[in-house]
Amino acid sequence: MATLELTNENLRSTIDNNDIVLIDFWASWCGPCQSFAPVFEKASEQNPDMVFAKVNTEEQMELAAQFQVRSIPMLAIFKEQVLIFAQPGALPASALDQLIEQAKALDMDKVRAEIAEQQNKKA
Repeated sequence: MATLELTNENLRSTIDNNDIVLIDFWASWCGPCQSFAPVFEKASEQNPDMVFAKVNTEEQMELAAQFQVRSIPMLAIFKEQVLIFAQPGALPASALDQLIEQAKALDMDKVRAEIAEQQNKKA
């Protein structure tokens, strides 16, 4: 599956309508972004059950701000509409593959229970 270009207009529907969404925040002038792009593209081809999306931080400044992108490339992963990972840095293919497997295996009932517990402690 080819990667999807994310914008403010399609962000919410993409996250809401897909089980797992990986988002690569990048810019054309960023060397590490350019070296990570083929790794991300290959992973998208190997995992057709997931949505792989890219955000050009130069064109989508509002989205970059919304995700508090301070360094690129940055990878964010949503599973069942919950942000489960957000970290800057270009990953080697093996690390990205491991991260994808961990995301697939994550028990979201447990994650939601932990989130609820944290919110109750703040209240």
